Amino acid sequence: MVKLSKRLSHLADMVTYPVLADVGTDHAYLPIYLLQSGKIRRAYAFDIGDGPLLAAKEHILACGLGDYITVRLSDGVKELEQKEADAILIAGMGGDVMLHILEDGKSVIESAKELILQPQSKIELVRNYLYQSNYVIDKEDMVLEDGKYYTMFHVSMEYSDKKEYSLEEWEMIYRYGEVLLQKSGEVFKQYLLQKIRQYTSILNRLENQKQKDTAEKRKEEIKKEIVYARRTLEWNERIKKEMQ
Repeated sequence: MVKLSKRLSHLADMVTYPVLADVGTDHAYLPIYLLQSGKIRRAYAFDIGDGPLLAAKEHILACGLGDYITVRLSDGVKELEQKEADAILIAGMGGDVMLHILEDGKSVIESAKELILQPQSKIELVRNYLYQSNYVIDKEDMVLEDGKYYTMFHVSMEYSDKKEYSLEEWEMIYRYGEVLLQKSGEVFKQYLLQKIRQYTSILNRLENQKQKDTAEKRKEEIKKEIVYARRTLEWNERIKKEMQ
């Protein structure tokens, strides 16, 4: 059986439906593993690059799964038909690219039953898009692998009214996740502490710049990020105490 990295293993755990579309499949490790473990019965493996797709085909054939995984050259989900897959997994790419895929392929994506997303950057923009589109983020996870934090979430394709939060609370949720906030995980806590250290370091460098006027706007932005990270940590700690 294919052995997955910690990140891919956590993504695989989020898949609950039997027909998967893996967008940006690379070597097709996820669909191969999910088929070998019996968690899915069919998969579609998409990639925008010929090289990764060739590697995926070779890997699929080597595992004897050519009849179960359909490989397609595709920009996002352009080559996926509506209701062709129950689950759509999009991982390992920047937030801007992911937002393009979500918006450009909206009708296809909304015909699925679940979304599993793992943006590499601009996570807050992806969360914001999902909340503004009234999707339900019902599971979130964070893993630390090789010194890098990875955030991933499971999205139910049912529309829902947004919960009542203040504007500041929504800013914290967009950045760090409503579901992660409810957990008491050590990885999430360390991630918040790291963000506070990073932002503080950036602020110190800006304070020492000679042309301070040009850095003023950036300093205010960084100060705001420090406040959001600290208050998120306090919020999480408060929830943790309430759970004890």
